[in-house]
Amino acid sequence: MPSTLTAILDIDGTLVDTNYQHTISWARALAQHDLVVALWRIHRHIGMGGDQVVAALCGDEVEERLGDQIRETEGERYMELIDEVRPMQDARKLIEELKRRGHRVVLASSAKPEEVERYLDMLDARELADDWTTSGDVEQTKPAPDLVHAALEKAGADAGDAVMVGDTPWDVKSAAQAGVETITVITGGFSEQELQEAGAVAVFESVADLCAQLDTTRLH
Repeated sequence: MPSTLTAILDIDGTLVDTNYQHTISWARALAQHDLVVALWRIHRHIGMGGDQVVAALCGDEVEERLGDQIRETEGERYMELIDEVRPMQDARKLIEELKRRGHRVVLASSAKPEEVERYLDMLDARELADDWTTSGDVEQTKPAPDLVHAALEKAGADAGDAVMVGDTPWDVKSAAQAGVETITVITGGFSEQELQEAGAVAVFESVADLCAQLDTTRLH
């Protein structure tokens, strides 16, 4: 194992507790356009790129007719809830511990820059992380590998020298397409079995649990 690894840390649902706010935001945005979708169905798609959610939930015809409007509304509804978002327990500690061990750390998100800026402030991570991504760094969203490729490029790293930490099957699938293994936490609301079936090499209860057992992972 090389002395320096790159840890690609997913932000939404992994470092900050956003998945259920996004679920509610999508539900409210769809309802504003007279589309009623059960919350559980919406949650199954959280972690997938927002540009793909409408078609996945409502079909290509709705995407073509209303997709951009629904996404704009979802963004507005989410910003109404963003003050409720909190960092996961020990999220900053994980970054600190990875840096202490000599690893590069890239925070990965395809969210809008203004959202990522909020998260960086929440985590007090601007001077701690080596770099981070936003929506401007990707052409295709998860499960496409663009986000992971962008994080690797920012770190100047090869896929074999990197590990992703995420919370959804979409994170695992995106990283796998880039040739990167994924360690997962269940804080995004997906079960251990689902994450394992997606290809996660390890599953932890939480970021705090991962921190406590870091020596058992490739990120030791």
